[in-house]
Amino acid sequence: MNFVLTDLGIVSALGRGVAETERRLFAGDTSGMKPIGGLTEGGSTMFGPALLSGDEFAAAPTRIGALVGEALRQLAAPFDRLFGEVPREKIGAVIGTSNSTMEEFTDNPDRIDMAYPAELVKRKLGLGGPAWSVSTACSSGAKALAAARRLLETGVCDAVITGGADARTRIVVEGFNSLESLSPRLTRPLCADRDGINLGECAALFIMRRGGEGVRFAGVGESSDAHHLTAPDPRGAGAEAAMRLALADAGIEPGGIDYINLHGTGTVYNDAMECAAVRRVFGDGTPCSSTKPMTGHCLGAAGAVEAALCWLALVRRRGMPPHCAGPVDAELAPFPVPAPGDTAEVRIVLSNSFAFGGSNASIVLAR
Repeated sequence: MNFVLTDLGIVSALGRGVAETERRLFAGDTSGMKPIGGLTEGGSTMFGPALLSGDEFAAAPTRIGALVGEALRQLAAPFDRLFGEVPREKIGAVIGTSNSTMEEFTDNPDRIDMAYPAELVKRKLGLGGPAWSVSTACSSGAKALAAARRLLETGVCDAVITGGADARTRIVVEGFNSLESLSPRLTRPLCADRDGINLGECAALFIMRRGGEGVRFAGVGESSDAHHLTAPDPRGAGAEAAMRLALADAGIEPGGIDYINLHGTGTVYNDAMECAAVRRVFGDGTPCSSTKPMTGHCLGAAGAVEAALCWLALVRRRGMPPHCAGPVDAELAPFPVPAPGDTAEVRIVLSNSFAFGGSNASIVLAR
């Protein structure tokens, strides 16, 4: 049975909507990430999305609600078609997040609600199916897609609104700053001088259905290595297991993957672990890149926004999401790395999402 991602609503540092995101993605446009000062207690500067600062998002009741609302607005026409074909009681919502409502309710922890994004989608669309949020740190968005597929496989739902949403919050900025994980410049995945992440925020929502036109959600692999609360297993055993499970679920050999979207945070340890695991599974011949210099690390929504960028590569046939972070360390990453303007065709892609606590997810998408 085919499970298909039919339509996409997206807002991130790459822009709002499919058209703007596509144009800036394949150009390798990092201009949406700007230096932002005063976000940490010490006032240190970090890079983050400029697009979502100082406009209507700032005036919304919740920042994450504004992001979700923008993605839903873009899907108005597809929703009209969907509701004419599928009863609303057979439509569910599964959304990945890790920071939901923390910004608004930090002073009142009892009001922090991780279920909020999915509940918001259910309420705004009048859905009658199950709705929940997945919160497994940076693998949340990918795991939400996997959970949505299970709802379709079991027949509980005939369609699911799924993806991820996360908003910038001071408590999260301070947390990553205390871990000394934030880069004071644009993040540099795969580079020898990489020195940390940029935090991002976004919403990326799909409609997932059985069959139809779109991109096939072909496979998923999930693992948990529980190596450390915040540090990745340096061997990448859990990452390797997730990739191999995803390939097996999709019924694809490693040589069948045309492109890999790396988790690629730009930290010393993540990139070393992931590149080693990728080479064990795929060798040195599969093109890879990280899109985080264009979006920032969107945490609970990272797996969803990166699935969205892969979705664009498959639907629009513009080539592969490019590397745009500076010279690649050939010893670390000897595999091909696409540059802006490369037009190599992709038909099957794999996207990685690895999280604190060793929660790993890899997904396979196919034209």
